[in-house]
Amino acid sequence: MNDFKIKIREQSDVQIIDLKGYLDAHTASEFEQTMQKLINEKKFNILVNCKNLSYISSAGLGVFMAYIEEVRKYKGDIKLANMPPKIYNVFDILGFPLIYEIYNNEEEALKKFLKKS
Repeated sequence: MNDFKIKIREQSDVQIIDLKGYLDAHTASEFEQTMQKLINEKKFNILVNCKNLSYISSAGLGVFMAYIEEVRKYKGDIKLANMPPKIYNVFDILGFPLIYEIYNNEEEALKKFLKKS
């Protein structure tokens, strides 16, 4: 089984979450805690970098859905970037591109956050 790692960086008032490995039922709670921590700290501009995400299950997808409304209630957003094709396909099949802005790279997503400010 692939290790799961989360790293948080900040750039221009945007919290960048780097996900690595398998986001599944065993690791979703770690991602959930990270998201809740950011919200508790009133950090509502969140960019999830999926570049090194190898796999996502329904439990992982559920974490994204659990926080989007709350973040937007506070005029923030969750944007996604650098999705490997097989991860993007899962999001696409489930209609996530209708809910989330998905960018080819981190720079594009950061520019969108900066335009909003």
